Amino acid sequence: MISTDAFDLKILAALQGDGRLTNQQLADLVGLSASQCSRRRMRLEEEKVIAGYHADLAGEALGFHLIAFVQITLATHSPDNAKKFRDLVNRVDDIQEAYSLTGDADYVLKVVLRDLKDLSDLVNNVLMPHQSVAHVRSSVVLDRLKESAKLPLRG
Repeated sequence: MISTDAFDLKILAALQGDGRLTNQQLADLVGLSASQCSRRRMRLEEEKVIAGYHADLAGEALGFHLIAFVQITLATHSPDNAKKFRDLVNRVDDIQEAYSLTGDADYVLKVVLRDLKDLSDLVNNVLMPHQSVAHVRSSVVLDRLKESAKLPLRG
């Protein structure tokens, strides 16, 4: 963990809201000069506190109407099998997020798809046949109550 002060946190909070802010716009928001904001932003980027910049795409506008969470139980619990499963996850673009868990399932995947047919194809033709997988259980999202990638920054 790197050391951050109140100005760093203000800069990070502002950039979480709008990553396209110029250094002058940041300066106006946080109460520093544009050159100070530029130096601080560059340091935060170099130290990988700012991991990158991207555009948030509207999935539904692009035809992605289905979000599902898929729980996976592995066939065997060995490092080799876990690696095979991780390799599969990294090859499949439909999988947005993947987490290793405690509890009944070994992994949970967040998938974004166009429709139920795509979910069926993913489960039946990609996940279930894979040698590392023993059990798959999916849950379709009915309504998204909140979506945020923002960290709860407090000074």
